[in-house]
Amino acid sequence: MKLIFRYMRKYAYAIFLAIFIKLIGTMFELTLPYILEYMIDHVVPSKSIKMVILWGGLMFIATVCCRQFNVIANRRAIDNAHRISYNVRQDLFAVTANLSGESFDEVGLPSLISRMTSDSYNVQTAVAQLQSLCVRAPIMLLGGVIMTLFMDRYLAMILVIMLPFLIAVVFIVSSKGIPIYARVQQKLDTVVRIMRENITGIRVVKALSKSDYERRRFAAANEDMTDSDITAGTVMAIPGPFMQLCLNVGLTLVVILGAKRVNDGFMEPGIILAFLTYFNMITMGVMGLNRIFMSMSKASASALRIDAVIAHGDEWVVHDTAPAAASSEDFIRFDNVSFSYGKESRQGSDFVGGEREKALDHISFGLKKGESLGIIGPTGCGKTTIVNLLMRFYDTDSGCISINGRNVNSYGKDELRKLFGVVFQNDMVFKDSLRNNIDFGRGFDDEKLLQAAKDAQAFEYIDALDAGLDHMADTKGANLSGGQRQRLLVSRALAGTPEILILDDSSSALDYKTDSALRHAISANHKDSTLLLIAQRVSSVMNMDKIMVMDNGRCIGLGTHDELMKNCAAYRETYEMQTS
Repeated sequence: MKLIFRYMRKYAYAIFLAIFIKLIGTMFELTLPYILEYMIDHVVPSKSIKMVILWGGLMFIATVCCRQFNVIANRRAIDNAHRISYNVRQDLFAVTANLSGESFDEVGLPSLISRMTSDSYNVQTAVAQLQSLCVRAPIMLLGGVIMTLFMDRYLAMILVIMLPFLIAVVFIVSSKGIPIYARVQQKLDTVVRIMRENITGIRVVKALSKSDYERRRFAAANEDMTDSDITAGTVMAIPGPFMQLCLNVGLTLVVILGAKRVNDGFMEPGIILAFLTYFNMITMGVMGLNRIFMSMSKASASALRIDAVIAHGDEWVVHDTAPAAASSEDFIRFDNVSFSYGKESRQGSDFVGGEREKALDHISFGLKKGESLGIIGPTGCGKTTIVNLLMRFYDTDSGCISINGRNVNSYGKDELRKLFGVVFQNDMVFKDSLRNNIDFGRGFDDEKLLQAAKDAQAFEYIDALDAGLDHMADTKGANLSGGQRQRLLVSRALAGTPEILILDDSSSALDYKTDSALRHAISANHKDSTLLLIAQRVSSVMNMDKIMVMDNGRCIGLGTHDELMKNCAAYRETYEMQTS
């Protein structure tokens, strides 16, 4: 709940105003039974039409005021809740966008989605109820008890004796709710993950006729979450029937004892009617408390999950004293760099999981300004990890990475990332125009965008489209071919004329002719860019200034094509296999 109160402090005045208005409306509501009792016991027996009209008008005014104040308070509470949930989502999105690779892996994309949607909605509901039910329910409960004590303390003692037991049950059950609802949200993460996997891979599922299998897999996860949700609902519903039973017993006792006291002449009959109304208010107050604690249990579990992400904040730390690489002649330098994924396999800079835990193992190489490096090797050998460390999505376990003589740890985030133009594996095409997909909010003119498209060999198909750059791409470029998507992404990377150009398996869907034309265009028109090209084809890297052959996180060959053909058996074998 700390997160909820932290955000509520930003709207303290608006929340206080909503609570104050709600308080006034509830106080008017509490006066209605008292006015009714006075009219029955004192005004009606006087047979004065003027007094009946006067007190009837007073009761009407109190009813209208009660209704209006409650409506205004509820609207303000909902408005405040929406504003607070908006801020929570904004902050959660901002932190998510800046999570380190390690933190992102730890939380997981499906969990981040459910925290952004389901958890933030639970917080929104709780904030709205804190401003309405948390005012109305206690006042109805305590105010009703006080008013009944004022009217007849003997009957009121029935309520006073019952209330501690009712409140104790609510508190005990509610304390069990937070961990239960936390488990429900974790089950929801699994449901979201499976749903996302199926939506993303729907073509594969259909192509392999696995719709029934995926339906069963989703049904199992959905049933697991539903069972947990039912368990949580069952536990949290325990106070309801118990409280209803106690209150109904109390109501019966009030009627019986009240009738006896009226018969004995100790109280007026109107008090019984007022007591029944106050008893109903007290019942609503107790049930409101039950709803509050149910909502708070959900919100507390959700707030803990949201706060666990927001607590990461901006994890980018600039180390001004970070040592530079040993050689300052190279523009890009890796010196004895080692890295492994997952915190459980790392302790400081030491590896504790065996050789297979290492994604990179003592990697060293250097590139001068404008040079090109081709990286080749089998799947999972650490090629993309080199890019992840160079762009500081992850920090190294040991060794040093430098750009232009500076350790990457000494760069500010924007300062470092502006150096790069990148195309990752399975990169994202957004549901937007081709122009906006290439420009990506950088404000380039059409001439620059079209030149980037020409260099990326994308101009030909863009020019053939009726709308040209204004052609709308579907989500993930579903209305583009694989080769068109890759060329569009390369256009985006080239448009910024980056100092470092990274192409991670970005030509796998291109034919050999287009791939060759792309490399020639980059070589001719982006000479000042230092190029890192990750590929599976030897033909894509054989003309690079340097080629690095990776295997199981190690560099097993580094040199030109001719040098590797002589000295690296793995490279030579790959070349012969692909060209035979």
